[in-house]
Amino acid sequence: MTSPLRFFRSTPVLPGFSLSFGVSTLYISLVILLPISALLIYISGMTWSQYWFAISDARMIQSYKVTIAGAFYSTVIVTMIGFLWAWIITRYNFPGRRLLDSLVDLPFALPTSVAGITLSALFIPSGWLGQWFELFGWKISYAFPGIVVAMIFTSIPFIVRSVQPVLEDMDAELEEAALMLGANKWQIFSRVILPTLLPALIAGSSQAFIRSLGEFGAVIMIAGNIPYETEVTSLMLFVRLQEYNYPAAAAIASVVLLASLTLLFLLQLAQGKLFNKS
Repeated sequence: MTSPLRFFRSTPVLPGFSLSFGVSTLYISLVILLPISALLIYISGMTWSQYWFAISDARMIQSYKVTIAGAFYSTVIVTMIGFLWAWIITRYNFPGRRLLDSLVDLPFALPTSVAGITLSALFIPSGWLGQWFELFGWKISYAFPGIVVAMIFTSIPFIVRSVQPVLEDMDAELEEAALMLGANKWQIFSRVILPTLLPALIAGSSQAFIRSLGEFGAVIMIAGNIPYETEVTSLMLFVRLQEYNYPAAAAIASVVLLASLTLLFLLQLAQGKLFNKS
């Protein structure tokens, strides 16, 4: 059995490995491990009954349901939209393609609160887009659909940027070979293209779902924040902070943190089991 210490005793392949490893470890410790440790230490001062009450009252349970439902619907929608977006900017050359490609990263560059205000103004009944939904009696802003819209906007880059590189690196000869063997377009897509894209789609969709679980700025600006209807978990954390109930806020933060870490771990485990078989 190989000793774990052998990793540190072996000769590094790249120059500057020791410095890079030290800086990376310091960064992880200061930015990730230290805040998590402080949060856990803060929670350790609570009794189990206090902790359970903070994370399981009726209003909190409803916020979990709203958050998970919004994240689920937005992930399903954003996966389809993101795939088509990546397909168009990769497979077609048309005027404005570079602009469309650069717009993918807009949610990363734009403050989420600004995005939320903009989306809210667009989808109110008198807004540019909301007036058309109003004709059918559909309310977007200050309702549950607004949460889904905000989550779609903030999570779409994860899908596009996960699928796009795979599409660009895909060997066109595979599709040509399938075509020469008599496969139709649907068979080429379902049996040649889709299996290659599946790991990227799963990774992007999982990251989009996890991102939506913790979304705050964009959601609170468009959701209306109606108790038991459009309150998300991240908003409840903010509410507890405004009430100066810091232990309860820390308890809620631990739930969000645990859910995100668990989903990330399961994602890595699934990718290793399903797509890295030798």
